[in-house]
Amino acid sequence: MPAFPRDEMEEMVRRWVAANNQAGRTGDWSKMSAFFTEDAIYSWNTSNKWEFVARGRQQIHDWAFDSEMAGLEHWTYPYVRTLIDDQKGEFIGIWRQIAPVKDADGRPYEIAGTGGSWFRYAGAFQWCWQRDFFDHANAGVTFGAMMRADLLQPEMVERMKNGSKQPGWTRRSEFDWYSTIADVEVDVEVDVKVDVD
Repeated sequence: MPAFPRDEMEEMVRRWVAANNQAGRTGDWSKMSAFFTEDAIYSWNTSNKWEFVARGRQQIHDWAFDSEMAGLEHWTYPYVRTLIDDQKGEFIGIWRQIAPVKDADGRPYEIAGTGGSWFRYAGAFQWCWQRDFFDHANAGVTFGAMMRADLLQPEMVERMKNGSKQPGWTRRSEFDWYSTIADVEVDVEVDVKVDVD
């Protein structure tokens, strides 16, 4: 990937994070798809058998920011760290997943673990690739607790029932996300000697 001006990538991240925060406040995630190129790929792992894959801006709009967000509209995903590699044209953002409702102790429900997104920048303030990662086991625990407390939105309950029938869910055997990385770094064997006293 080509190098990009540092200030341009910083502005891209600023715009993205601001739009993310606004979407959480308003519950309207649809505008997020404007940040992607027409041929972008957005994926994440959903289990040992399934991946979510959206190819192109329209699928990203219809699936990643619509059907996959059903029942999660007012959840917030505040970024806690942003890491930019302007030489590779990549950005990694680490975020939290916080529900708009509170538990019996008065704390907002939150999915434990680390959530994050890895992006590839295409220039012109658009991403051409995104890969998310988060703790699915903890997500299941949180959603289960919210469901038992009758605090999970009906759309999310329905989405959970649909499971792999959701749009964009693809068998792992049919999608190798590693192959979508444009410039895979090859493992290099390095002989490292460590002195331990």
